[in-house]
This record gives sequence, structure tokens and C-alpha cells, in this order.
Amino acid sequence: MFKPEILAPAGNLEKLKIAIDFGADAVYIGGNRLNLRAFAGNFTNEEIIEGVKYCHDRGKKLYVTMNVFPRNYDLDGAGEYVKGLEDLGVDALIVGDPGLIAVIKEVSPNLEIHLSTQANTVNWKTAKFWYDLGVKRIVLAREMSFNEIHGFRDNLPKECEIEAFVHGSMCMAYSGRCLISNYILGRDSNKGICANVCRYKYYLVEETRPNEFFPVFEDEKGTYIMNSKDLCMIKHIPELVKAGIHSFKIEGRMKSEFYVASVVKAYREALDSYFEDPENYELKEEWMTTVLKTSHRPFHTGFYFGKSGEQTYEHSSYVRDYDIVGIVKSYDKDSKIATIVQKNRVFEGDKVDVLRAKTPNFSITLEEMYDVDKNKETDVANRAHMIFTVKSDIELKENDMLVKAKETLSLEDN
Repeated sequence: MFKPEILAPAGNLEKLKIAIDFGADAVYIGGNRLNLRAFAGNFTNEEIIEGVKYCHDRGKKLYVTMNVFPRNYDLDGAGEYVKGLEDLGVDALIVGDPGLIAVIKEVSPNLEIHLSTQANTVNWKTAKFWYDLGVKRIVLAREMSFNEIHGFRDNLPKECEIEAFVHGSMCMAYSGRCLISNYILGRDSNKGICANVCRYKYYLVEETRPNEFFPVFEDEKGTYIMNSKDLCMIKHIPELVKAGIHSFKIEGRMKSEFYVASVVKAYREALDSYFEDPENYELKEEWMTTVLKTSHRPFHTGFYFGKSGEQTYEHSSYVRDYDIVGIVKSYDKDSKIATIVQKNRVFEGDKVDVLRAKTPNFSITLEEMYDVDKNKETDVANRAHMIFTVKSDIELKENDMLVKAKETLSLEDN
């Protein structure tokens, strides 16, 4: 029984390092072209070089997404871009378009290719077709059940790897191939600029009765008929492993450092615990608590168990009970002073949770707060990226993440 890879999103270089530090085996990023997150902090060549080194120095991997559906003009310079990525040392490209696959095979025949979920692979014959063309890994369509995934594994060569999403946002369209945003706002989800209009409120109206709203809604405010819940499979690690999935993929290149650290940490600990003693494996409540603290929509198991309840839900609010307030940059053991970079407003006297890789979470109270930038005592860290210090008898470590309970925000506030 092979141990699956935990594959984490990295929207920028800082998140890449956090993902690796908190236990990811590999990360996926966007370069400066041809990826489906145009608004993420996509990587420059210099950042890719640093990211590759950070991963490879720790025995980890880095994949680059090229998962757009390109038009003719998008192919101009695509070969040079691919060859450049190979020269930078990336481990694989995630691609959904046959034309781009052809470009990769032409200019970089030895570069590993992973077939994007955007390719809508829903049967093993299709997977075998792509494998025979030189694709190493198939990222399954998100609509697959466990029974169907077993069918893939039973019929494919063992060298053909399977990757599946296990956590994060779900798209209402088939594997993300959606035109609603493009039609309404001119922002093409298939080119990386989706406006998430499926999260909007909709009414059903008959053409000749423009003022008559049909009662298909949950309440008088309307219905969110396409508003998907978030996927969460932390409770089903044994089933995922037994399905023969090579890579557990976490969605979220647009998500926060706190999200990346928390979700990676929870799945890392759960997967490691399972492989330590599969027969006596038990879900720990702390893993579920960790992922619940991140900003998320209500959780769901997607299509893994077939129809297992409603995939959509009735409003657009996020569950966001905690926020990251700071990241520890250093700790002086003699003075017991921690230096912290601020991420969200926090006050002296606040009790915060400390999120640390490979360590159970714990809490401290922020005492003796000092504003380093202004060289004076303070009772609040309220400036973006403000450097401040606190005293902590508990030793803190570099990259410890400080998080604090907060009020739930709505989607519109996000």
C-alpha cells in the first residue's frame, strides 16, 4: 500500500513555504501565463527558482498549472514558456488542453504532465487514452464517486497515477468548466478570471410574466441554487487511501496563509496517523477543529458517496470564526520576547491560538506588546505588516501562526 502525496495550493511564495513547512509533499503554483487563477499572486521566474529550491532542498515537489483553455493567440510563445519552466526545474505541469499537451511533448518531452481536472476525466478508458499519450497523472473530475474511482484503479496500469480533490471550494459546473461569469460579466472562468457569479442570489421568472417570481426558493429572500458547499474529506482518510488515489489535492490558491497551514497540518497528521496503525486508526477531533477554524462554506463530502445530501446551501455567508493575526519571525530565549509580523488587528491581552507544524495547537496571552516600528509600547497591533513584540513564557518558534476567534463575516465582506 503506497502512501498518498498531500498536494497543497501555493498562491505566492510565502504560502508555498508555509505549505511545505506544515507538511505538504508537493505544491502547485501558477506561473505568469496560462493558469486559471489570474488574481492569485502568480510566480515570477525568480520566485519559481526560489520555490523549486525550497521544495527540493526538503525532498518535496513543485508543479505549475497551465490549465486554461487557450485561444490561438494564447499559443504564441507557449513553447518558450514551457521550456523555460523545465529549465527552472519544476517537477510537472498541470494541463487540461490537448494543444498545450502537444506543445509540451514537442519542446520538453521529458517533462512530467498531469492532466487537469478541467479535462473532465470520468472513465478509465479516457484516462488510459491520456496515459498512452504520455500523461503521467490524471486529476479526476470532481464528480467521481468512490465506486467509480476504484474502477479507474482496477483498470489502469499501476504507473498511471490518480489525483483527486479532498478539500476546498467546489464549482457548480462540471469540473469547473463554466460560462456563467463570462456571459454575465465578460470574465471567463476558463481563462482564470471567474467572478463566482454562481454564488449570487437567483429567481426563476417566466418570460411573459416578468414580475411573477416562481416559488423555487427557500425563503422570501430568494435561493442560491448554484451555491456549492465546500468539500471536506478529513473524516474519510481510510476510504481515500483504499481507493488507490496517489495524490490528495487541496483547493485554494486564493486562500490565506492560515487556511493553507491549517488544512495541510490536519490532513498531514491524519494521513500519518493512519499509516502508523491502519487497523486501529481513529479520527481525532482536533483535526476537524483545525479545519473548521478556517474560512469556509458549510462542509460536504461532494460526490464521493454518490448523492449524500444537498450540495448547495441557502445563503452566501462564509463560516469564518477565526483569523490569523500574526506570524512569529523570531524568539529570544533569554528575554522570552517574540517578534511578530501583524496580519490582522490584535490587542494586548488577547488570547490567541498558536498553530505549529508537527505540534498540537496551544494558546498564549499576548503580554507587554511593543511597537518595533515606532519604538514604543502599544496596546494594539493595527497596521498591515506591523512588526511588534510580545512576552511569552512559552517558547515560540519561527513561522508559528497566531490565530484569534472573531465574528463571522459574510461572503460580501470577504
